[in-house]
Amino acid sequence: RSVDVVFNATHGQFGEDGSLQQILDSFAIPYTGSGATASLHGMNKFLAKTAFKTSGLHTPAFAVVDREEDLNAAAVSIYKKIAPPYVVKPVSAGSSVGVSIVSDFHHLASAIEFAAKFSPKVLVEEYIKGKEVTVGIIDNFRNQKTYALPVVEIIPESRHKFFDYEAKYNGATREVCPANINIETKRRLEEAARAAHQSIGARHYSRTDMIITPRGKIYVLEINTLPGLTED
Repeated sequence: RSVDVVFNATHGQFGEDGSLQQILDSFAIPYTGSGATASLHGMNKFLAKTAFKTSGLHTPAFAVVDREEDLNAAAVSIYKKIAPPYVVKPVSAGSSVGVSIVSDFHHLASAIEFAAKFSPKVLVEEYIKGKEVTVGIIDNFRNQKTYALPVVEIIPESRHKFFDYEAKYNGATREVCPANINIETKRRLEEAARAAHQSIGARHYSRTDMIITPRGKIYVLEINTLPGLTED
């Protein structure tokens, strides 16, 4: 009870999903990062994407599957609504754990089953091809209520299909900052990151992952209320 403030660096489950925040709130201990509700929304990809859509942001089409469902029937239902390829991921997990990219219908059910090992619910979304970027946000910085940091382009090694767990932490992924994009696109990315931050009620800081299509359309993928603290 004598703690002045908790600097929360507990990334992922428990530390980032609102659980630790609820405990600290119950003892009226101030802490860095988003509150319990915003943390829950940031960690839960379905809640986050719903908030993005409500705020008018573009996000890939998606469906949610419960692991208790008939996964083959669920795969058929999704195939009728969303064309392949797909990104299949646990609804509540971080660091790309349990994520697969599926190029056709035949592997969809097995990918859902794999993701369900990490979360009771699985998110299946359309795969958007393009340049992957991320934008950090800091509140009340440089005389701005919601300040956008420089856009970072993420370039995994060619052997990685996407920015998966290994690519995140093996140190080989190139992170180009500032990203090689035009000013107009940069401004739109910054606005999208601000809107994502505000859509879930995040505070202090966040980082939003996005894709820019070859035609310049921006899709918001996920928001991280407690960005990873890696050695790099």
